[in-house]
Amino acid sequence: MAGLPLKLIVGLGNPGGDYARTRHNAGWWLVDELAARTHGSWRHDAKQHTDLARVSIGGTELWLLKPTAFMNRSGVPVAAVANFYRIAPADILVVHDDIDLPPGVARLKQGGGHGGHNGLRDVIAHIGAEFWRLRLGVGHPGSKDLVLDAVLERPSEAEQQAIDAAMARALEIMPELLSAGAQKAMLSLHSRNADDPGTEGE
Repeated sequence: MAGLPLKLIVGLGNPGGDYARTRHNAGWWLVDELAARTHGSWRHDAKQHTDLARVSIGGTELWLLKPTAFMNRSGVPVAAVANFYRIAPADILVVHDDIDLPPGVARLKQGGGHGGHNGLRDVIAHIGAEFWRLRLGVGHPGSKDLVLDAVLERPSEAEQQAIDAAMARALEIMPELLSAGAQKAMLSLHSRNADDPGTEGE
């Protein structure tokens, strides 16, 4: 089975210390950990609003990107890097928080809408919707009116532990994703999600 030819993994988040540990920055948490595990070194480009690192995962060379513009302006940095390195949307994985999944769940999918996520909305506006997504559950506050405040708050200790565990499982399947393909990686990831019996991509 052919692997997924990813060339760029993007973590979505907001810049600044006030946002560093908030739920909305889950995408940054994962790519930061991925960079650390692969000995990647971040290079900041203030003009392009990017932090960029070149890494090797299971023998595959690719880029890691953190847009350093605010979340609702993530699309311009992503498009700039994709255009410069001639990377097609189908070769991009965007990692982001997802309020529709509980903490402890991570899901992989390709394409789809933005689900109200401002970062995804802006990325879709600039490169289209056919990129891959790694959705990290952060939980729903119970009311639509509470969502904005909730994603800009820190998770509880128990929620953080569950999110960290889901990220660890997602990081474990990265080499498999690149070498064996999305379907096998999805099966591995989705079947191991805590409190989530589903094994299909959404």
